[in-house]
Amino acid sequence: MSKRQSAKYKIDRRLGQNIWGRPKSPVNKREYGPGQHGQRRKSKVSDFGTQLRAKQKLKGYYANISEKQFRRVYDEASRMKGSTSENLIGLLEARLDAIVYRAKFVPTPFAARQFINHGHIRVNGTRVNISSYRCKVGDVVEVRERSRQLAIVLEAVDLAERDVPEYIEADHTKMTARFARQPAFADVPYPVQMEPNLVIEFYSR
Repeated sequence: MSKRQSAKYKIDRRLGQNIWGRPKSPVNKREYGPGQHGQRRKSKVSDFGTQLRAKQKLKGYYANISEKQFRRVYDEASRMKGSTSENLIGLLEARLDAIVYRAKFVPTPFAARQFINHGHIRVNGTRVNISSYRCKVGDVVEVRERSRQLAIVLEAVDLAERDVPEYIEADHTKMTARFARQPAFADVPYPVQMEPNLVIEFYSR
């Protein structure tokens, strides 16, 4: 369903990690970057390079959202009380596309964005077609009734490669999901190690 499949796999190869844990990721076979120079010997990465890579990985995971949008989320997280790293993850996981993906209504974050844009999702009974929509604790997200038998939805529900996290209460018989609580960083089931502390360092320079 996602028209950005090739871009998605380029992100995996550029970072050298299967950041969504998908079995079809090319990194599973080729752990080097794309292009004719992908296999060249890697030089030592600077602190800035390490921080930049951490930011690219986290931003890429959430369907490669724009730098402007990602920076806006960081700025909001930094103004909130408590740990900026925890706040950043909590805000990212409260995005509607993240919840749709976590609830296993679609197979990838890219598909979640497109699924929402096409009007297949309702929040508290109202259709929402903005993937960056911020859900509140207690909000109920549901797949529109006439969209529940789409092949992409049926495929996602049966995926064995990931489970619905505890902070999402999903009911696949009714195709609903309740955002039960804002998660801590340790609650989020990333397939690879994320380092939000390095993201904070990158923006704090």
